[in-house]
Amino acid sequence: MLEKLLVTGAAGGVATQLRPLFADFAKTVRLSDVVAVDDVKETEEFFDCDLADEKAVFELVAGCDGIVHLGGISVEKPYSLIRAANLDGVYHLYEAVRQNGNPRIIFASSNHVVGYYRQDEHLDHTAIPKPDGLYGVSKCFGEAMASLYHDKFGVETAIVRIGSCFPEPADRRMLSTWLSAQDFARMIKRCMLAPRLGCPVIYGISDNETVWWSNEGTRYLGWRPQDSSEKFRDKVEAAAPPPGPEEPVAKYQGGVFTTHPIFKDED
Repeated sequence: MLEKLLVTGAAGGVATQLRPLFADFAKTVRLSDVVAVDDVKETEEFFDCDLADEKAVFELVAGCDGIVHLGGISVEKPYSLIRAANLDGVYHLYEAVRQNGNPRIIFASSNHVVGYYRQDEHLDHTAIPKPDGLYGVSKCFGEAMASLYHDKFGVETAIVRIGSCFPEPADRRMLSTWLSAQDFARMIKRCMLAPRLGCPVIYGISDNETVWWSNEGTRYLGWRPQDSSEKFRDKVEAAAPPPGPEEPVAKYQGGVFTTHPIFKDED
């Protein structure tokens, strides 16, 4: 059990699903966000922290022996917003970790790092990034930062290219990309407790019937997803007709993210 686990982006949808699953894993869960978390439990503590504020991030990381980094912009936005949260914020986090004992990090990367691959292509951890937008580019930056701080300073990070972590898949694409919160929590615990972590790239998906990504290269961690999107298939397929084969949601792994423009601050 960890003494103090930090969860950034604690007010977001993924963290909200994960928080109840950490009760038996950390004595204290430190939550941080720029949005208040109202239902802070007895074993939790909340820090209001903007990742763009270097001093605040240093104070946030102090005393933590594990970090689940979910904070930042998670959709396509103007570059100025993405830069502050996803580039500057990641740099501040890794500098704070380097100067606070090198706690392990679970870095929430994204499938949008490889979003411009076609859905008929099968990828593993060696796939060259093909981001589908500025958000995906920012996650490429985060993955590179994790690699640098591992090689230069020994900071261990699990780079998790999250597919779609929702209570259930919302469309046909998510039948391939869905990651249950329970499988994600099991992955986090294995990565935190494994004798050796290193800096692996892990695709964040459950044991779905139709997948585009392989985690064979990280089997040494001992994580095996136990859930599957298959139980939702009939419901998802009944909700809407299948898209045409050339529609982005059916053609590219990043789906509709490939259709977004480059947003400007005035948009």
